[in-house]
Amino acid sequence: MTGVLGLQWGDEGKGKVIDQLADGFDVVVRCQGGANAGHTVVVGGQKLVLHLLPAGVLHRRATCVIGNGVVIDPIALAAELAQLKSAEVDVASRLKISDRAHLVMPWHRRRDADAETRKGNSKVGTTQRGIGPCYEDKAARVGLRAGLTNSVDFESRVRSLADGATEDEIVQVLQACREMSRYVCDTFSFLHEQAERGAKILFEGAQGAMLDIDFGTYPYVTSSSTGIGGIITGSGLPPKYLGEVIGILKAYSTRVGNGPFPTELLNSRGDAIRERGAEYGATTGRPRRCGWLDLVVGRFACRLNGVNSIALTKLDVLCGESELRICAKYRLHDREFDGSVPARLSDYEAVTPVYTTMNGWEDPIRSCRRFADLPNAAQNYILAIENHLAVPIRWIGTGPDRDDVIKR
Repeated sequence: MTGVLGLQWGDEGKGKVIDQLADGFDVVVRCQGGANAGHTVVVGGQKLVLHLLPAGVLHRRATCVIGNGVVIDPIALAAELAQLKSAEVDVASRLKISDRAHLVMPWHRRRDADAETRKGNSKVGTTQRGIGPCYEDKAARVGLRAGLTNSVDFESRVRSLADGATEDEIVQVLQACREMSRYVCDTFSFLHEQAERGAKILFEGAQGAMLDIDFGTYPYVTSSSTGIGGIITGSGLPPKYLGEVIGILKAYSTRVGNGPFPTELLNSRGDAIRERGAEYGATTGRPRRCGWLDLVVGRFACRLNGVNSIALTKLDVLCGESELRICAKYRLHDREFDGSVPARLSDYEAVTPVYTTMNGWEDPIRSCRRFADLPNAAQNYILAIENHLAVPIRWIGTGPDRDDVIKR
């Protein structure tokens, strides 16, 4: 089994890397999160945005599993399946949805939006897709699970919980649930059968390490486990099957929503990186905050998740920068450190990044297919990252298309 995890605040480019890897796997599994995450892949010039389905769905030999740790918006899933059908990607025979996965309902989205409004300037900056409230109901033991969608009393259960939902919303979500029910099954047994027969299984992480409910920049985090632990609890497979852990690291840092971001560039340089990198949320369309690469975050995430190889994405976005900075340490109250991040929000907001300055490069790199083809400054940038993290960089993204990659 191989796990693919984001090492920053999400939006690292996991979809493209997974799309590259998935062809060699029999099963691709999504384990955590919901429609608040977005994988963007470009196929033949056509951009496809996947919020719930694993990015591996584009590979016709792979069985795609939505695991028990995912919270599923049935209406969003129906729209996603329709998008794939219009792109002539047939998923009907290859999709399996855990009967233990919880359902995001219209009232969850409303509660999410209302909570953000009440918080005012202290809001987390959620996608308002109902993810947090759905996980709240799961923990409170009052949620609806996918396995109920084909039960005779499902409609009455929905109506009994439909806090403030309109009749149109109820009818729409019931229809979407009926359509979804054909894919619902016991994915626990399926995954164990596959693992025991030696099938190659790829686990897709959602979001990134710094949004993890326990280890992220709390409270500016998501409501699920985004790291290696989430793969285990969100699939039902034990750690003994897990082999390689691939960390996805963007060549610079981005963040959506509020919360600490020590290396943020609040100037024209940050704006330029945003435009070159098309840094707008796949789920919300919101502009992402952009900044220099933070290797304190990178090292923390690698240690947290046992990462043993890295895919460095969007290196091409830095082309044209004459000078680059890498945050190698944090300074807090006259103390410097680099192996972990502060747990207390006030401390994280008070850290000062300690930078290493490096030369940039002008030449475009999209046509590069070997490490030696890259400008010397780009090679040095990659080696500096690799040396600091003590983890090999195996993939380097040189452009937006699926083939714009260097494999080392």
